[in-house]
Amino acid sequence: REREREREREKKKKKKMMMTSMELVIVWLVRAAWIGSILPMVIALIPSSKLRSIHELILGFARRGKILQPSSSQKWTVPQKFFAHFYVLGVAWTTLLLATTWMYACKMAPLSSEEFELSDVARRLTGGGSNVFSFHKSQLTPVEHRFEVWRAVFLLILMEIQVLRRLIESIYVFKYSLFARLHILGYFAGWFFYTAAPLSLCVNITPEVARFVGNQVAEFIAKGKGHTSSPEVNLLMFISPLMKLGLCQLIGGVIFLWGWLHQRRCHAILGSLREHPSQANEYIIPHGDWFEMVSSPHYLAEIVLYVGVVIASGGTDITIWLLFSFVVGNLRMAAGETHRWYLRKFENYPSNRSAIFPYVY
Repeated sequence: REREREREREKKKKKKMMMTSMELVIVWLVRAAWIGSILPMVIALIPSSKLRSIHELILGFARRGKILQPSSSQKWTVPQKFFAHFYVLGVAWTTLLLATTWMYACKMAPLSSEEFELSDVARRLTGGGSNVFSFHKSQLTPVEHRFEVWRAVFLLILMEIQVLRRLIESIYVFKYSLFARLHILGYFAGWFFYTAAPLSLCVNITPEVARFVGNQVAEFIAKGKGHTSSPEVNLLMFISPLMKLGLCQLIGGVIFLWGWLHQRRCHAILGSLREHPSQANEYIIPHGDWFEMVSSPHYLAEIVLYVGVVIASGGTDITIWLLFSFVVGNLRMAAGETHRWYLRKFENYPSNRSAIFPYVY
């Protein structure tokens, strides 16, 4: 019997090591994808005449709508209204991740009121003493890991709020010109982003959530609907842990909403410039809100809301930092192109406006 127990322990140990290795592979695959996407933007920043052709190629991928030259080949472009495809994907994928992670958090990572009173846990939740390169739950206690799960739920809620609004805006607010185009690689980049971004917010716990969902599905298939225990729906159990998260989540959530509201206002301003179909091909200098400071305030607002996401994450996960770096690099390029277009198009364009960062760029 003792040998059997020993063999059983060895099997469990090997299984746990295999699971850990799989989780490491998934995390680093996501990070590698972000690094591969960021590198071309870094190359575009190198001031070298030898790289001019590469610069133009990379900037060409960033151009869309009005800043995509009419003379450009239409062969490698798609209608700009295809932006809606990104947000349909973003809503579907984020909703799936949020629903499964939230279900897992309630059933497998419950948090009691007493656990919130532990000062050392509160300190860790706000990022104190954490290593920015640490990510794996093997370094956490069971209580700390449960906090990590609920923090992922909170981050996915923020992403859900963002992609839902963007989908609604793409349908009801923006009136794209029939001639507005988007480079095909920019289109694929959008698909990549709205797949990788939500996943990056919960990638450290995704394998265990997937196992949990798989077990639930297997139980349902094996026992059938009549023999499967239906969990009691307790709204307090779903909401209460989120109401008691740490200072980082509170500050990050407030900054996220600040950026979210400004992006909504700026998009409404842009949409109002083309209230009638006859105005679809007309371009007017936008005014109001952050447009008084920068040419692309909707991009600035998006960077602000992702600053909120980074802070809400505790600033300890390099995957989320890579996500943020991609957002900043991509929007900085697009804003620079937009600013130069405005300067060429309008002789009376406000000289005090920066491209995206007030008084800086």
